[in-house]
Amino acid sequence: QVQLVESGGGLVQPGGSLRLSCAASGLPLNYYNVGWFRQAPGKEREGVACISSIGARTSSADSVKGRFTISRDNAKKMVYLQMNSLKPEDTAVYSCATGASSYNWCEIVAQQYNYWGQGNQVTVSS
Repeated sequence: QVQLVESGGGLVQPGGSLRLSCAASGLPLNYYNVGWFRQAPGKEREGVACISSIGARTSSADSVKGRFTISRDNAKKMVYLQMNSLKPEDTAVYSCATGASSYNWCEIVAQQYNYWGQGNQVTVSS
C-alpha cells in the first residue's frame, strides 16, 4: 500500500519560512517525479512545484517563484519544499503527490499524479 506523508507545516508570521517534507512508504520515492500542491479554503487546488526523478529538474508556479524551492534527497528518499518570504495568501493545506512515473521533466498538473498525501496545514498570519 502506497502512503505519502507530509510534515513541517504550522503557523508562521508573514515573511517567515517553513520547510515541508514528503516521505513515502510502499514505493521508492527517489525513483519518481514528485509534486507539491496546495488548496486554500474555498479555492481550487493549485500546483505549487514539482521535481523530476531524472536530473532533478524543477518547475514552479509563478505565484511562488523566487520564494519556494523544491528539492529531493534521494539517499533519504525525501522531497522537500522550502518556503521563504511567506505571505498570508500562501495559507493552505499543502500536499505532496507522485504518479510513480520517472522522467527528466515534470509538470505540476494534478492529473499526472495518482498517489497523494493527506496534506499539512500551513498558516501565514500575524
